[in-house]
Amino acid sequence: MTTLRTFRIAAIPADGIGKEVVAAGRQVLDALAADSAGAFAFDWQEFDWGCEYYARTGKMMADDGLDQLKDFDAIYFGAVGWPTVPDDVSLWGLRLKICQNFDQWANVRPVHFLPGVVSPLRKADDTELDWVVVRENSEGEYAGLGGRNLSGRGPGGEVAVQSSLFTEVGCERIIRFAFDLARTRSRRKVSSVTKSNAQQYGMVLWDDVFKRVAAEYPDVETESVLVDAMSAKFVLKPEDLSVVVASNLNADILSDLGSALAGSLGLAASANLNPERRFPSMFEPVHGSAPDIAGQGLANPIGAVGSAALMLEHFGLPDQAACLNKAIETVTGAGTLTRDVGGTASTDEVTKNLIDALNP
Repeated sequence: MTTLRTFRIAAIPADGIGKEVVAAGRQVLDALAADSAGAFAFDWQEFDWGCEYYARTGKMMADDGLDQLKDFDAIYFGAVGWPTVPDDVSLWGLRLKICQNFDQWANVRPVHFLPGVVSPLRKADDTELDWVVVRENSEGEYAGLGGRNLSGRGPGGEVAVQSSLFTEVGCERIIRFAFDLARTRSRRKVSSVTKSNAQQYGMVLWDDVFKRVAAEYPDVETESVLVDAMSAKFVLKPEDLSVVVASNLNADILSDLGSALAGSLGLAASANLNPERRFPSMFEPVHGSAPDIAGQGLANPIGAVGSAALMLEHFGLPDQAACLNKAIETVTGAGTLTRDVGGTASTDEVTKNLIDALNP
């Protein structure tokens, strides 16, 4: 049987439960491909980069790692971080190195409330809630500008400067991405989040660009909300949200809040996109490496499988992506849940049930 499309995917499980959930996601994706009657297949290559690699080599990834990755169709990432390696070393040495060098400037994090999963929000019991956080992923507060100085003055004399970077081009492309995404949703609304009352340069630039771009989308509702007020809105009035666009730091925090409100970070999917497709995009669950449960079969694979669905959408396979998301809802709705969402199922049990749900 001839396969019509084969997607080359670089798998980087990295650390902790990343290894378990990437393995689970690969099983589900391969099962989906096996049932496609040759419509598509996946050609996997796994890279052993991460904190164990760092312990052996003093580096989080190979010197030529970016060259090795650049010709893949996508990157499927697990989680980075381990207690033996400082978090700033592990993050900047692997995940952020890939994101920034491949200009994966749009980070998309849907917030889905799944059947069978109890949300800490009482409103979720009887209100339809579904929104997506769009995060500027290339500059802002994570631009890496600054330094530590004056340590020679002795204890207590050191000064650290951490600068945020906001460019008009960077602001416009992520804001325009959010508006285009809003036009695909049932509620066409974009909520812009800043802290421009206190950060009067970079975030006022963001506000100005937002107003200018919004004028080109008269069919889309808009609002501009300070980040502290938006944090409250996530809890008190989430039904008013559709697309939330924010800077690197603010969207990072808000998206984790959204995932917690949906029940667990273990459920949360994300995509790091290079929309121009000059470089491969990277798909990863939001949760961390969770050293406390790593290797015990307790990890929730839902976030990784949801990220795989985002990857399928990126590949132009919306029906197959919908099939994965439907399988997730079927499994959680049937009560097959891992410990983080109140269940007792293992990683393998959830993975098996997801595969079974692909063809009910």
